[in-house]
Amino acid sequence: MAKIAQVSAKYIVHAEIQIQGVVDKPDVIGAIFGQTEGLLGADLELRELQRSGRIGRIEVNVDTKSGKTAGEIVVPSSLDKAETAIIAAALEIIQRIGPCNAKIHVASIEDVRISKRQFVVERAKELLKTLMDTSMPDSQELADEVAYSVRVMEIQEYGRERLPAGPAVDESDEVIVVEGRADVLNLLKHGFKNVIALNGTSVPETIIELSRKKTLTAFVDGDRGGNLIVQELLSISEIDFVTRAPDGKEVEELTKKEIHKALRGRFAAEQARMEFMQKDEKKTQAPSGQRPEGRTEQRPERIEGRTETRQEPRPMQREPPQLQKAAPPMPSLAKQPKRKMTSQEKESFGHMLEDLIGTRGAYILDPKLNILGKVPVSELQGTIKSLKTGIYAIVFDGIADRDLVATAERANIQFLIAMDNKVKEGTHLAIITPDEL
Repeated sequence: MAKIAQVSAKYIVHAEIQIQGVVDKPDVIGAIFGQTEGLLGADLELRELQRSGRIGRIEVNVDTKSGKTAGEIVVPSSLDKAETAIIAAALEIIQRIGPCNAKIHVASIEDVRISKRQFVVERAKELLKTLMDTSMPDSQELADEVAYSVRVMEIQEYGRERLPAGPAVDESDEVIVVEGRADVLNLLKHGFKNVIALNGTSVPETIIELSRKKTLTAFVDGDRGGNLIVQELLSISEIDFVTRAPDGKEVEELTKKEIHKALRGRFAAEQARMEFMQKDEKKTQAPSGQRPEGRTEQRPERIEGRTETRQEPRPMQREPPQLQKAAPPMPSLAKQPKRKMTSQEKESFGHMLEDLIGTRGAYILDPKLNILGKVPVSELQGTIKSLKTGIYAIVFDGIADRDLVATAERANIQFLIAMDNKVKEGTHLAIITPDEL
């Protein structure tokens, strides 16, 4: 007798059975065939359908507990939807199995093709992903790979010390100085060909000669070793600008965006020199906790008597209030006419201010609108005081308050370009906001 397997069926009927007694599987199957015989006609006779392979093997799973039997009936079918539904409904007419009352309820008719279709879709997704991961790269990937290989091949040896360098060191007016060969390779990979490496901690003679002829930018790692290299470059060579990788990162690890950001934020070598000088002053002052001039003034007074030494610190304590009183601009300065922007200055200021939005940074400009350096807004006043002269304008992501305006006036700065202005009058300084740009 031909029988079809469950896997070749189109539909599967799932029915639940409840029996008020103890019966075996053969009793259930016998009741199904016996009580449906002649019910649906010759075409839908279960025995004939099973013999022709249109109904598969009927599976019965029952479990007996406390004198009652419950379980599941599974009927695979290759008939069409309507005929399968008729066969399923015919199961529910069975009311007795052996000597026991029974109740059969059809829970569902499962379309096997839907589950197979879902399997096909999920498997197709996996195969497509594997194909995309292992397939040939597109033309852009091939071009990038070839370009990278060419750039890496372009690394050369430069000077008597045979320093690792890019091919454009001689022809470029500006040269980027990095620490090692890996840094040169990373910058070459991202399109920077005017790069040369120190190849050690000491400054080679080749770098010193280049600093006399070209504009040099020191690009060092964001660690203490990078600071030491900058100090040595400042003391031996004539570098023009300094920039650093983000804290804790090395130049060889940076992405293209991080490299561009670091080079845009470079600052003048003079500013770096001032920073190191300020750090040295703090180190010398730290052990005593007093300013050097305070110590020299107190020594002779201790000989004269203790009462005078106690009175001497008072003028030193009054100095900060005196500075604060001197902060507002002098009346004579307020009467001076404010300088007007040219169209070129207006355009340049607008671009720089837009570039600084959200960075909390400040650009310090000379009279030719060249960027002398970039500093955080929190360090702006200290930088102005240390440079004193040579500053034409300051563009910063912050608010122009009276203290900053007073400091800028004493440094004879012409323009302050800020996000907002709290000083509306009483100053000869031209304070520009985004509305005016």
